[in-house]
Order: sequence, then C-alpha cells, then structure tokens
Amino acid sequence: MEILKGFEVCDGIALGNIHYLKSIAKKEISDTKTADATAELVRFELAKTVAKTQLDRLYHKALAEVGADNAAIFEMHQLMLEDLDYCEAIADVIMQNYTAEYAVMQTGNTFAEMFSSLDDDYMKERSADVRDISSRVIDILQGTQTLKNSVDTPYILFADDLVPSQTFELDKSLVLAFVTAKGSTNSHTAILAGIMNIPAIVAVGDAITENLDGKFAIVDGFDGVVYIDPDDETMARLTQKKAQTDAKNTALQSLIGTQNITRDNKKIKLYANIGNVEDIDKVIENDAGGIGLFRSEFLYLESKDFPSEETQFAIYKKVVEKMEDKRVIVRTLDIGADKKVGYFNLPEEENTAMGYRAIRICLTQVDIFTTQLRALYRASAYGKLSIMFPMITALKEVVEIKNILENVKKDLRSEQVPFDENVPIGIMIETPAAAIISDILAKEVDFFSIGTNDLTQYSLAVDRQNQNLQSFYDPHHTAILRMIKYTADSAHANGIWVGICGELAADKTLTETFLSFGIDELSVSPKHILELRNLIQKADISKSNNIYKI
Repeated sequence: MEILKGFEVCDGIALGNIHYLKSIAKKEISDTKTADATAELVRFELAKTVAKTQLDRLYHKALAEVGADNAAIFEMHQLMLEDLDYCEAIADVIMQNYTAEYAVMQTGNTFAEMFSSLDDDYMKERSADVRDISSRVIDILQGTQTLKNSVDTPYILFADDLVPSQTFELDKSLVLAFVTAKGSTNSHTAILAGIMNIPAIVAVGDAITENLDGKFAIVDGFDGVVYIDPDDETMARLTQKKAQTDAKNTALQSLIGTQNITRDNKKIKLYANIGNVEDIDKVIENDAGGIGLFRSEFLYLESKDFPSEETQFAIYKKVVEKMEDKRVIVRTLDIGADKKVGYFNLPEEENTAMGYRAIRICLTQVDIFTTQLRALYRASAYGKLSIMFPMITALKEVVEIKNILENVKKDLRSEQVPFDENVPIGIMIETPAAAIISDILAKEVDFFSIGTNDLTQYSLAVDRQNQNLQSFYDPHHTAILRMIKYTADSAHANGIWVGICGELAADKTLTETFLSFGIDELSVSPKHILELRNLIQKADISKSNNIYKI
C-alpha cells in the first residue's frame, strides 16, 4: 500500500481506479531530428487549424451552458493560437529540424515558465492557458484521444493540475474524485470540486506519476490522504467511513423543506455563497433560503475587459429570477489583494491585502462603480435583490456610497427605467475598524454581514495567503469572537439584522456560539446548508453548554 498526502479541498470518500491525465510537461516526446522541416511546419499549421475548430466548438457549448463570461476563456485560447510570438517560436524550433510535437512542447513550456515568473497575478494565470493550448495541439499531432472519449467507466482523476478546457470536456458523471500534484485551495480544481461536491485533494507533489494509472485507490477528502492499492484493514475502515458518510448525507436529505428553527424557537436565515450563475442549481438543490453572498468580482475575473452594464444586468437578472422569491445579496466589486485583474492596471504594492482594493477602487473609480450599481438596480425589478459593500473602515465611506446610490437612482428615474426603490443595502464587517464602530455604521444601513476571513487576517496581523503563518491564523481567537458578538449587539440595538458569510459560518463547532450571540443569518457553501440546518434544529440555546467564554 502506498499513501499520498496533500491538502483537502472537498471532503468525502471515493473508491475507484485511477485515470492519469498527462500534462504537457510530462508528455513523452522525443527530441529526434527530422529530415523535412517544411513538412513539420505543415503538420503544425493543420493541427493549429483543428485546435481552433475544437476551441470554437467548446466556446459555443460553454456559451449555451454557462454564459458569455465563462465561455470567453475559449475565445482567448483561439487568439493565443494566433499569437505571432508563440507561433514564430514554434516555427523557429521546427526549422532546427525538430518535430512539430517537440517544438510545441518546448515553446509551451518556455512561455508557461515565463508567465509564471511574472509578478502580475493576471499574467501568471496565462501560464495555465499556454500549457492548455500547447497540450491540445500536441494531442492533435499525436492523434491522442481526449479524456472524454477514452474513458467510459467511473474513475478517480489524477493529474499534474487541471486547466479549464480539460474540466469542461469531462463527463462529470464519471469523475469520482480529483487528485492533483499542484494546485491550491483556491485553484480551478478546488472550485470545480466544490461545485460538483466530490472529494478533492491538491498539492500532493511529485508522487503523482503515470505509473499510478489503472491502479485502485481510495481518496479520503476529509483528511487529504490517498491510499494506493489499500490493504484489507484500510479498505474495510474507509469503506465503513464511506458508508457512514453516505448514510449521513441521505439522512440530511430528509431536512429539505424544513425550517431552520432551534428547539427554543429561534429562527435562522440559512443562505448560500456563490460566485457564478451556474452555482445556483446547487443552491436550489440544497434548499438554501437565499443567496447571502454573490461574489460579483468573478464577472470581472472571467472577462477580458470591464463587463458592460448590459452584461452585468443580464447576469444579475438571471440570478434573481432563478431564485424566484428568495433573497439575493450581491457583494459589489471586490478586486485587489489576491484577486488581480490585468485590465484594471492596479499599481504594484508591497502589501496588497491592505492596499488599493474593493470599495477603495469603487470610490476612486466611480464610473466602474456606477456601471455595476446601475446593472444591480435594474435587476432589482425582477426579484428580491440586496446590495452589500466590502472592505468598509469608516462612516464617511458609507455616506459617500449612499450619495452615489442616490445619483444612480435619480438617473434611472429620469430614464424611466424600472427598479426597486427600496433595495436593502448592507456592509461587510471585515475590518477591526468597522467592527469597533459598528454601533455607528448600523444607523446607516439595513444589515451587516461579517466577513470572518479578512476580519481574522486584519485583527491578528496574519496574511492568510502566507502558508508559513497558518499556525498563527486562528479564527477562534477570543478577539475575533468578541468583535462578532459586539457587531451583533450593535446591529440589534439599531434594529437591523446581522449575518456571517466568511468561512467561519460553516464551522460546526461554533454554530451554537453564533446563535447565542444573536446572529440572524449564516451564509455558506451550498453543500453545508443541510448540515447546519441539522445542527440548528437540534440546538437549544437557552440550555446550551457549548458556548465559548469571551
């Protein structure tokens, strides 16, 4: 038995045979010289044409299924295939009498490494794109089958990493789990696994090799461990663990349609966090009461340029219509820090977490902010929409936001555009400053949503992206809990409701504590909804002993 360890990004247990997906860097391509460079150039051009046809088909498939913004990646890949620097570099290698496959592999690796070395996060992301298109061209040159049509039975997917086109082409009904050598908890693989709700482990390292292809494995997404050819004891233990997990999930399904009410009659709003329109099916499937956090920055991250008012309006309208009579809370643009977008041309900063980001961008580039707000207000005519503003630190910011909102509403009225005049507005409490003056801020808004990820980061002076500081990042710290309690008290003293939308909202060890603080709403990933409903229904806050002493 071989045991591999990585970082768990989606829990669950999966048993099955491994299918190994080669990356471009690991494709077996000989550097043998060729006698006819001209013929190799022709082969490359033909393969490039086929690749563009495939990408065009993928683009239209994605356009129909997930919308223009998500389909744009395949449009960009077509453009990259025509990039003169890329194509001329491949041609130069071929003219040294190497095969087309070898030339594409060498060029793809060189360009990918170049992009990876850049400081700009947007450009770093292009590394995966150039590997993706190079791998596609090589597959065509070699006549390699794609994963989609080469596997027809359920499997555990092992890969160096996964890129958008690979995951989009998967028959997702056959994928039991993801295990990758690279990646992070914020990687494309992690996001996709969360949406699909299948076990996933990333950053396993060099132990992921082609030699594992076809072997039987068990993926433990709870502990971040993979067992290759497990022994009898391990097989029995994890089979039992899977049966218990499956039984638990089946039992939770009986809670669909029931209310989030404690035994002592406290009712809680249980909402879901999403980043894209396609996540809504999971929200509905898991019976969330609404959307507590729609991360609108994904519209910008997935676009090649600033999304227009019409593009944004169409997406927000679709979300509120699909949610019917349920509340949708949209967080305005939260770009900056770890979420960089090239076309924003943000300045280089030594400390991006405390830099030019979120509401600071919106209040200094009001035209971008106004475009989003107009789209949001227009969409409010089609469902229950609320707007939430991130990274607030001062009262003057809220006052300025409200002035901009009034100007937007005034313009829409003059244009006779329908919208809800009473869209609830809220702010995120994710800085210590906002928490400390929450009694003042509560007089200006309709609700609070506590972002525990950044609140912890800023309160403890710990960069949450720094792996070396993970032991110092303690969201259970007494200071964090005291700020949450104080924020809840400030909200209620001023007649508004308060929720938690950070990762701590799904921490089941704190559910009763939050209820005892008076938290009115918890907003979590859709997969956690029924688990939390189960805890809420079993809780009796008046008699609970599981309350943190703060």
